[in-house]
Amino acid sequence: MNESHTPDDRLHTGSEHPVDPEDLVRLSGREPTPERLERARRALEEEGAAAVERYLP
Repeated sequence: MNESHTPDDRLHTGSEHPVDPEDLVRLSGREPTPERLERARRALEEEGAAAVERYLP
């Protein structure tokens, strides 16, 4: 097994738990800041799962 890959037992689809604003900011490849967390919180409230689907297929 290639050590650079995440083992299957550590992968998840995200449906096991709700996505929080910090998750959404990190999905975008950015570090959480108060401003980014607030924008992510609003996006999750307004768009729900569609906010996450911008970053995940």
